[in-house]
Amino acid sequence: MKLLAIETATEACSVALWDYGAVRERFEIAPRRHTELVLPWADALLAESGVAKSQLDAIAVGRGPGAFTGVRLAIAIAQGIALALDRPIVPVSTLATLALRAPGQRILAGIDARMGEVYLGAFERNEEGLIAPCGDEQLLRPDAAQPLSGADWVGVGSGFSARDRALVRALDSCLASTDVQALPHAADLAPLAAHAFAQGRVLAPERVEPAYLRDKVALTLAEQAAARDGD
Repeated sequence: MKLLAIETATEACSVALWDYGAVRERFEIAPRRHTELVLPWADALLAESGVAKSQLDAIAVGRGPGAFTGVRLAIAIAQGIALALDRPIVPVSTLATLALRAPGQRILAGIDARMGEVYLGAFERNEEGLIAPCGDEQLLRPDAAQPLSGADWVGVGSGFSARDRALVRALDSCLASTDVQALPHAADLAPLAAHAFAQGRVLAPERVEPAYLRDKVALTLAEQAAARDGD
């Protein structure tokens, strides 16, 4: 199975090629360069691996949540490639991708959603070394997060540094450790997508939808002031 994976939902830009379990990745923290990097990186990875685009079985994409522009970009590029090749798309949660790289069995993945909120998802590692969600992903104020049972959860992602680490304080009783620098990698998206592909969890390109978790993309002036006062 050969998959091209694209993840641009945060300030990190990454593209990976999954070739029957072997993974090659290009990764860079490049907040405003996603558009110029993705396609050249994809072409370079395919060339380095000697894989033709026609040999790809599917395109995998980070569907969010994350930065609106980044999520839209990844999905648009994935749709364009998939339509051109007549291949399906495997959408993968960006929070799940972030969680896979973390150590431990139980992981809380959080991404700063701006506007005083965070995206948060809970995951458990299974016997295959992959992860499965524990409930729905959420958009919430970090100080409103409720601790989970146990004290062995590992927190990863920028959500744990948002609003002066409010999420860490709210979940202190269940957190064993945190890594606020962690970012999602396409190299971690790829095995999750390969597993989903093997189970038939694919979509036609036109049916792929972003997981924004939020419809509103900007605050009013009054809301901006309230958010600042809350920081």
